[in-house]
Amino acid sequence: MTMERRDVLKLGAAATVAAALAGCSKIASEVAETPDALPLPTGDVTPELRVLHRLGFGPRPGDIARVASMGLAAYVEDQLAASQTEEPRLNLLLSNLEIFSIDSEDMMDIHREQVIAQLQRANLLYAVYSRNQLQERMTDFWLNHFNIYAPKSDDAWRLAGDTRKVIRNHALGKFPDMVKASAHSPAMLDYLDNTVNKSGVANENYARELMELHTLGVHGGYTQQDVMEVARCLTGWTIEKRFLHRRGTFRFDETVHDDGQKGVLGHIIPAKGGEADGDRVLEIVSNHPSTAKHISAKLCREFLGHEDAGWIDKMSTTYLSTGGDIKEMIRPLLLSKEILASPPIAKRPLDFVASCLRATNADSNCGPGVIDHLTKMGQSPYLWPMPDGYPDKAEAWTGSMLGRWNFALALAGGQIGGTSLDASRMHDPLEDVLGRHRSNKDIVEQHSKRLPNDQALALCLSSPEFQWR
Repeated sequence: MTMERRDVLKLGAAATVAAALAGCSKIASEVAETPDALPLPTGDVTPELRVLHRLGFGPRPGDIARVASMGLAAYVEDQLAASQTEEPRLNLLLSNLEIFSIDSEDMMDIHREQVIAQLQRANLLYAVYSRNQLQERMTDFWLNHFNIYAPKSDDAWRLAGDTRKVIRNHALGKFPDMVKASAHSPAMLDYLDNTVNKSGVANENYARELMELHTLGVHGGYTQQDVMEVARCLTGWTIEKRFLHRRGTFRFDETVHDDGQKGVLGHIIPAKGGEADGDRVLEIVSNHPSTAKHISAKLCREFLGHEDAGWIDKMSTTYLSTGGDIKEMIRPLLLSKEILASPPIAKRPLDFVASCLRATNADSNCGPGVIDHLTKMGQSPYLWPMPDGYPDKAEAWTGSMLGRWNFALALAGGQIGGTSLDASRMHDPLEDVLGRHRSNKDIVEQHSKRLPNDQALALCLSSPEFQWR
């Protein structure tokens, strides 16, 4: 697997910018002379570095030595437990966000754009600062799996609760519990139009995505008739809006529920079941073999970068035998030799930005200064309009490279508001940022030591090696 010449030439352009700022035109000229293809980093990636990138958002200074000291297996178990006390800096930054202290209905007084900005900031703060990195890796994974577009209707004000109660609370729990929590989420019910799903005029949007995206998968064996029947089962699942009731919470409205008999995936759901019709649907789809396979395949892509038939079978079996226990599904994979030997996985923009801030030990409030760069790269949290979430394939992000280089230059040069680092105090940007994640012949190693620290740092962050995890 290689980068095409045009991509390498773009790297040369970034290096040219960095070198030109330092007045090193000769180095810039040499860097721009690239081969037809640049092999991806392979053999000299240390196990500790690979695991830190796969389980989380990359190492902070000292993390590689810490993981090596405690051992890979102990580190994996520590991250699966997700019980590390968060550092005070993270708690302080999060406490300044109103979305965590105000009820969703009371939050309506805050402008939508401000709420979305706080949601995005919190998302990145957790990725950068949390000690429970696997928890955050999985939170990001499930946020895309159960994607909700913040600007739709009143969803922006509901998403803080959805992220906490549906995603983060269940990220390493049991998948059927997360499906059930999502199905009761006012944000999801509104986003996929189940609030207008009524007897006689059933709306199929949520029913379809529940099966196609959330559980069974597009080839999961359901039919259009199943979609229609699931929609009937979910009539009346809506949001509380009545006076003197707790507005903005889940409500089952029996007056608009279709109480007739239904048939879903070969199961008969008797008439007059009321709210239990929806509960039965969730039970059927969450425990279906197709769901086990669909979720296992996505987890393979997340941690291995591709769908491995053997691991899909293993995890599917575990899913069905444990009731969808996510920890038990991924534990053997995270401890496997395959995770160390698998090809590099392209970092999406959020991964890249978080890993830059972690690798450089930057002090950042993850506010507009950082989010603006992330937006230019094409991955603003909570702003993917389709229910399938941001794509996980490398080719989807080939157009974001210029934005990455601009971010690297701005970060190294201290030009991002609310973010600071002192590149001059770094002992060796090449070693501090890339570690052993490089080839001895790499252009970065050839030239970074001849640049001032800030430009060497930008070059390291822009290098092909740092675009992969």
